[in-house]
Amino acid sequence: MLRRGDYLIFLATLLLLPWLYFTLWGDQRAGEYAQILVGGDQQALVSLHQPQTIEVAGALGLSILEILDGKIRFITSACQGKQCIHRGWINLGGEVVSCLPNQVSIAILGGEQRFDAINF
Repeated sequence: MLRRGDYLIFLATLLLLPWLYFTLWGDQRAGEYAQILVGGDQQALVSLHQPQTIEVAGALGLSILEILDGKIRFITSACQGKQCIHRGWINLGGEVVSCLPNQVSIAILGGEQRFDAINF
């Protein structure tokens, strides 16, 4: 049987959750640059404010990236699963999308970076 104190704790939790969401996971800033890595080595550092299409030679073949309206995405890639293409647009600081079979990665730099977890 629930008591009055239990209802107060439940109500406080319901009021606290939206505040925690917006404080910890909201208000992420858009990035300024995209770092393109091939095999772990930096291939290019490009601005997200200049629309362009970039061809990147990976381990399996060619990956084509598109930058438009401050966002970047994979258009085509030589991998089988195409998970990198299905990921879609990224634009927030700290976001990363990778084509592991083709060894091509994109990391967004700039803005406020948020972390899902920090390991030591």
